[in-house]
Amino acid sequence: MRLREPLLLPLIAIASGILLAQTVDFSLRDAAVPALAFAACSLLPITRWLRTATLMLALLFAGAFLIPWHQPKSLPVIDSELREVVLLEGCVVVPTLFSDDRAQFTLELAPGARTRVSAPSRAVADAVGGDSATSNEGLELAYGQRVEIEARIRAPHNYNNPGAFDYASYLAHRNVYWTALVPSGGEIRVLPGQCGSRFMEAIFRLRVAALRRINQLYPGNNYTSAMLEGVLIGESRHLERVWTEDFRRSGTFHALVISGLHITVLASVLLFLLRFVPISIGKALILTSSAAWLYAMVSGFSVPVLRAAAGFTMFTLARMLFRRARPLNLLAAVAIGFLTWDPSQLFDASFQLSFLSVVAITALAAPIIEATSGRIALAFRSISNVEVDPHLEPRLASLRVELRLFAETVNLWTRVPLSWILHIVSGIGRGLLFFWDSAIISAAVQVGLAVPMAVYFHRLSFTGITANLLVVPLMNAVVPAGFLAVFTQWHWAAWLTERLLLWSAKIAAWHANLEPAWRVPNPPVWLSIGFSAALVLVAILMRRGSRQVTAPSGRGSVTTADPEVPILSRDHRERLSLESDNNPVEINPKPAKRNIWATTLQYVAVLAVFALLGLLIRSPWRPQIDPGTLELTTIDVGQGDSLLVVFPQGKIMVIDGGGRLEYGRNAQSNNHSKLDIGEDVVSTYLWSRGIRHIDILAATHAHQDHIGGLASIMTNFHPDEFWTGANPPAALIAQARSQGVRVNEQRASAPFDLGGAHIEILAPTPDYATFPGQAANNNDSLVMRIAYGSRSFLLTGDMEGPIEYQLLALGPALHSDVLKVGHHGSKTSTSQEFLDAVAPSVAMISAGYDNSFGHPHPTVMARLEARGAAILRTDQDGLATVKTDGHRLFFSLNAWSEHQKPLAYPEHLTN
Repeated sequence: MRLREPLLLPLIAIASGILLAQTVDFSLRDAAVPALAFAACSLLPITRWLRTATLMLALLFAGAFLIPWHQPKSLPVIDSELREVVLLEGCVVVPTLFSDDRAQFTLELAPGARTRVSAPSRAVADAVGGDSATSNEGLELAYGQRVEIEARIRAPHNYNNPGAFDYASYLAHRNVYWTALVPSGGEIRVLPGQCGSRFMEAIFRLRVAALRRINQLYPGNNYTSAMLEGVLIGESRHLERVWTEDFRRSGTFHALVISGLHITVLASVLLFLLRFVPISIGKALILTSSAAWLYAMVSGFSVPVLRAAAGFTMFTLARMLFRRARPLNLLAAVAIGFLTWDPSQLFDASFQLSFLSVVAITALAAPIIEATSGRIALAFRSISNVEVDPHLEPRLASLRVELRLFAETVNLWTRVPLSWILHIVSGIGRGLLFFWDSAIISAAVQVGLAVPMAVYFHRLSFTGITANLLVVPLMNAVVPAGFLAVFTQWHWAAWLTERLLLWSAKIAAWHANLEPAWRVPNPPVWLSIGFSAALVLVAILMRRGSRQVTAPSGRGSVTTADPEVPILSRDHRERLSLESDNNPVEINPKPAKRNIWATTLQYVAVLAVFALLGLLIRSPWRPQIDPGTLELTTIDVGQGDSLLVVFPQGKIMVIDGGGRLEYGRNAQSNNHSKLDIGEDVVSTYLWSRGIRHIDILAATHAHQDHIGGLASIMTNFHPDEFWTGANPPAALIAQARSQGVRVNEQRASAPFDLGGAHIEILAPTPDYATFPGQAANNNDSLVMRIAYGSRSFLLTGDMEGPIEYQLLALGPALHSDVLKVGHHGSKTSTSQEFLDAVAPSVAMISAGYDNSFGHPHPTVMARLEARGAAILRTDQDGLATVKTDGHRLFFSLNAWSEHQKPLAYPEHLTN
């Protein structure tokens, strides 16, 4: 049997080898020897199936070979102390981009070793001899300039929680191994001479010129400028999260991200324009392919765009060699090339989503379209040609007759020429079929991408089917209209582009308001596998049904639903007859009768898909918690606090949600950050444990490093209660009430039972006074002690010395086995007297890696070490968890090796 997409099996084999190498530690020799051996076996005189099997095994080990082959032998190192200002010299390889009063650019310090630099705009202006007080235009450090900077340098650091995004590896794949901060007063000097390549210099000049022209088109309009920079050039640093949230919720965010769709739109427009130029189709395809590669480079070497450019190039080669370009085969060829170049692409979300989107369209949507609108579309083609009617099935022929009669009636009433009416009727019919096809494609993509969307984004859009029908065409129109405005500077083109963007945003916002506020936790492995297997089975059964071809004896008629039967021309599907043995052979698009068992199996598979999809959405299973234990987890949120408390009876409390604490002029930039700690860090961890609802959300006090992420957490997990300390955050109180969450301002009280444990609020005291408009204070903190059996946890927020001294009046009742150290280990908290009264066995500190505050302070660390407490720090150990069954304490750290067992402190060692 000849495969229609012969490259799919090699792709599956190579991808399987890459996956195998992630679980088995292969050396180059371990992978190369079996790969060569199986390849040699395929040359022996064996059966066809055995030869195919040996070749696939050879490719499997070749895929495993790619992992150690691409493994970096060593990472570059810079010898510098923590927060030491060092002198760096390098080549600008990514020009300056300005944001507020900061400038960012990338320096290559040595071949393959780069650092991302953040510097005051003033320093860049001084370096190029300009004045940043008026405008940043013309003040960029250009590609190829040699510069010297004074900066503090550090290696990128991930949020060290299970399932967290590996930001360090993301940068390392772009040869970026450090971030450098030029301090206020730091100097940047432009050195004589040039570096880099002339070709890349020209590419970046085009990119900078395009960005500059976009800003000139929309002076003072930050929204339109930033959106166009992202959509046309792939520059997203000026995009604010609030502008894109509606697109995320409505499932249309992909329309904003520069992707292969841009290549498709631009190639279509360019090919259309080249039709008016007297050149052959081959030359037009070559010019278009060259333009696709140029755009891929100017847009920042985005991998999805590079993949699309490679795919279009292969399509061009196939056309020039008179070969049929099958989408899945092209996609497999491009995927093999990119995996060979970088096998880690297999684990990249954009790679998986791009590949699965095309698979869903080809394997799921195409057969449905061909069996429905694909047949009906024949009735609307050459509608005035009555000679076509006898070659169609009776229903379609009858429809054509009715449409012509309708057109003749309208012609008699209105005197409008009959040909015009027939064109209008045909256009309306084709338009309705187009929207049907688009809806089927959108639904197929939504279902086909359900598992990766749940895993990566924890979203399944219900309004995405209709939202994509409207937003995607509008955003597709933005691409040519935007480039026309950029190249010509025509005001009408700029106005049209802005209107298209605004209409898209309004449609996305309308759909986002209809979208249920459901978020999806990580699905179990068995569900992901079962859902994917059911989808594959449906695709195979639909594909087999679409390929049935029969030729009844006597008439020589052919029945087919396959769009790729050679007798049907790609451009002239209305050609419905051919000559065979001097007898006319009719093409009847009516499907042949199918086997009843195959049809039944297909219906069962479809029902299984929707049943498993329902389970994926509802997630009816229990989260990953240990019944009968009290758990305290400090989530790594950088310089901030976020705690997860799981009670013995299963109740879940989240205390604080992290955030980004900034001061002065930079404080407002926190509101525009693309990183939401509550959404991207805390919620991601909770979803990784299967948590979709929390019982209590608490804010210890109103500092941004504690409450910055709470708005997202409240929206994502729908708590029953919202607890606050003194001087509660007004915005969160209003949000809680609008979402039907009970607000409870806690004050010191007698112990009460909660979820199988005893909880006591220690601060703020009932007489602790705050005033309207008063700034948040660390001593506003909500302090609580949770006891289970003979064990207890003390949670202090950012409580400082004055409140600590008040709590000393509790005497022995203040003792706790686990202390969440106050104020990130600052010297203003955890006094010696307080520490002696608590006498903890375990001290947990939430602090940011290499933070500018110097937390935890050395004096606090010395006090904790002198007491012999086990110290768990998020900046060094990542997420830390302490559990107790009421007698023993268990703790584990995310930064430890997964093979290392959690430590247990027996009761007699922690009294």
